[in-house]
Amino acid sequence: MTKPILYPYQHRWLQDPARFKIGMWSRQIGKTFTTTLEIVLDCLDAEVAGQRRRWVLLSRGERQAKEAMLTGIQPALNACAAVYKTQEAACEWAPEFTALEVRLPGGSRITALPANPDTARGFSANVLLDEFAFHQDSRKIWQALFPVISAGHLLRVVSTPNGKGNKFYELMTDPALQPLWSRHEVDIHRAVADGLPRQIAELKAGLNDPDAWAQEYELHWLDEASAWLSYDLIDRCEDDDAGHLQHHNPSSLCYLGVDIGARHDLFVIWVLEAVGDVLWTREVIAKQRISFAEQDALLDDCFQRYRVVRCAMDQSGMGEKPVEDAKRRYGSRIEGVLFTSASKQLMATIAKDAFEDRKVRIPKGVREIREDLHKLQKVTSPTGAPRFVADRDSDGHADRAWALFLALYAADTPSVDVTQIQSAAPREALSAWGGHDHHGAADLTRGW
Repeated sequence: MTKPILYPYQHRWLQDPARFKIGMWSRQIGKTFTTTLEIVLDCLDAEVAGQRRRWVLLSRGERQAKEAMLTGIQPALNACAAVYKTQEAACEWAPEFTALEVRLPGGSRITALPANPDTARGFSANVLLDEFAFHQDSRKIWQALFPVISAGHLLRVVSTPNGKGNKFYELMTDPALQPLWSRHEVDIHRAVADGLPRQIAELKAGLNDPDAWAQEYELHWLDEASAWLSYDLIDRCEDDDAGHLQHHNPSSLCYLGVDIGARHDLFVIWVLEAVGDVLWTREVIAKQRISFAEQDALLDDCFQRYRVVRCAMDQSGMGEKPVEDAKRRYGSRIEGVLFTSASKQLMATIAKDAFEDRKVRIPKGVREIREDLHKLQKVTSPTGAPRFVADRDSDGHADRAWALFLALYAADTPSVDVTQIQSAAPREALSAWGGHDHHGAADLTRGW
């Protein structure tokens, strides 16, 4: 029996003319081949008709972009070459290949690029987002990209799942998008039922990881498999009253966490106020690329406005001098924390306990905070030691999460005589201080 060139699930994708098309496909079932074949066929159809097409393929990084060109676009073009020559015998088949682009004789172009908010701007073309769930900063890429296809171009989005904290999850699951998007979902079982020769039991046994199997092959949304704080835990501790200065009591005890950042990462101060046995977020100050003098001024301002019992500061790397200077101003209320595997484990454990026991409240529905808390993952190093990691993107490196963890750590082991700490300045005395509406929510220009 002759092996089919395409399986039914691949035919379904290629024969679907929808302008907005999204596919969630298992690993190892021909996702890249199918999606790049559609691009090639579209370009060849245009060339035969005397027209030209422009396609841009955005991949997670430059290596993946080159691989998509090498293992997807070029083989598909070579496979179609004989058919193209037959239809256009007078036209010499001589596509021009580079590592990231191919130009067809009739002027059609296919370009592969690493995806980021900058590369997603500045062109007008049909677009394929390859493995979109794994793109860093997927929401900002989406925001920059969508105007590119607004003039009637086609948009294709394909990926395997990668948890719930990305734009791909929203596109695949939001019911409001159902009329607009044509959705294709092919897990390993569907692919094998359509004729793909794979031994499911053998693959599953070889992988030997139930969570990875469920996500990579059965297309389950397993963000909880590696995230230190699940969305469910985060949701349970969100509250509409958190993050609002109007609820601050100047006589209440407060705890600060400070994550130091100067260039790519954020400088973050997280303020927690003790209300009974619950720690309420009163303010989150997040700034990027500000001077150490400005950082010192923001910290001084917090000490003036809040009755700070203890402040835990990131002392790693560039944090040495800010911590030393803060200790000179505020004495034993400042504790510098070196970010080692042991200290991260301790802080993360204290934080997780607080979320599980609902002993902390955070602002409700603030995406930057939710994603920072959720992007932190606990992984095992080659030596077997646990490590906490987070992808760096334009919103930082889980900096808000570590600032909160530092504040929770400060509140967990206070070592200061609180009777010696005066109440914060009354609210009416703060009217000269800018940046907040003291009758409402914290001014978001301070940053989350």
